[in-house]
Amino acid sequence: MSALLDSFAAAFQSLDLRDAAGLRDTRRAALDDALRDGVPHARVEAWKYTPLRALERRAFAAPSQSPAALDTALLADIPSPRIVFVNGRFDAQHSDVSGLPSGVTLQPLSHLLVEGEPRDANFLARRFDRSDEIFARINAALADDGVVLRAQAGVQSSQPIHLVFVGVAAAGTDQAWHLRHLIELRDDASLVVVEHHLAAGAHSHLANQLMHVHLGASATLRHARVQDDATDATLMARTEAVLAKDADYRRIDLELGGGLSRHELNAALHGNNARLHANGVLLASGKRHLDTRLGIDHVGRDTSCELTWRGMAAGRSKAAFHGGILIREGADGTNAQLSNKNLLLSEGAEIDTQPVLEIHADEVQAAHGATVGQLDPTALFYLRSRGLSSDQARALLTAAFCRETLSVFEPGDALRSALEARLDAALERLGAA
Repeated sequence: MSALLDSFAAAFQSLDLRDAAGLRDTRRAALDDALRDGVPHARVEAWKYTPLRALERRAFAAPSQSPAALDTALLADIPSPRIVFVNGRFDAQHSDVSGLPSGVTLQPLSHLLVEGEPRDANFLARRFDRSDEIFARINAALADDGVVLRAQAGVQSSQPIHLVFVGVAAAGTDQAWHLRHLIELRDDASLVVVEHHLAAGAHSHLANQLMHVHLGASATLRHARVQDDATDATLMARTEAVLAKDADYRRIDLELGGGLSRHELNAALHGNNARLHANGVLLASGKRHLDTRLGIDHVGRDTSCELTWRGMAAGRSKAAFHGGILIREGADGTNAQLSNKNLLLSEGAEIDTQPVLEIHADEVQAAHGATVGQLDPTALFYLRSRGLSSDQARALLTAAFCRETLSVFEPGDALRSALEARLDAALERLGAA
């Protein structure tokens, strides 16, 4: 067995399995499945572009039960309501859930497992049967904290709720934490959620996070996820979304940091007329590796998805994108659109893109496209001829290239402006790399 799995098995032995959900046997089975099948190798299709050999040789310690010290200045631009986790532990000192609208609850999973009813944590019983779902299985076995956000039917709120995850250096050891999250909106509810994945200085920890998103009939969720972790950090993230009738899910993922980062976004559009608009940006530099995999499953009639993703790679970095769309039998009236465009900014960089469209229904509209290229020399020449320097011209073109993805939010929206600022800062770092 690998050093990685050995360390996970050791963490399981020391895990306090007291919980309200009665999942002791389920956790043990998930760990056994992971240890039996092992870490996927490069010949496994789902991991073809994300090599795990170096990670497999590493061992990680579990974080201490109390959160590490955190400089409050890091959170200065993140208002309440917010819930904060530092190295995988709930940080009550820096969290502030005041101002939540009536009918909305926000709490750490660790509290729910001790104080809640078993049915409140039934999302933890989800099984992962495929052998390549290694980190989901490990999460099912080891997750002991996370975010539980629930909105009752009819709640309408435009105030962003912030979920903050910070990695900080730990003396002499690399740590791994496994967080499990739930965002649940009942019928006709509407929320805005912002995920922040940040670093307080350099570290090389492993964050393994799995989020469930459940949207009831006619529910609306606007969701931004900003990953800007440390250069040597490893992040394994997975989002599982289920949409009921007339639900509307609009999200953007900004992959701006990390050393090895992989995010799987799976969305099942079960209800008729369910809508998904999911955009994203991957900015890779140095020797970083970014990987995004989309799995969009159209089940109901008249569902739609619009997916606009942009990737850029500089230095000796690698970016990988898999956009999978499945239109099932009976999902007539589906409209599915995927666009993935990528820019190579150096000779040593690599971008791999893999759009997949599978249709088993009639009367559908579906299109996907993917390109990998370089900045348009004609456009660069035009901007240079108008007095811009080479660096200014490149910066202008790359910003325009990426900002298209922010269309999931309306122009002038305060959240969109904040995301633009975060993206622009990352593009400046990319240009200086």
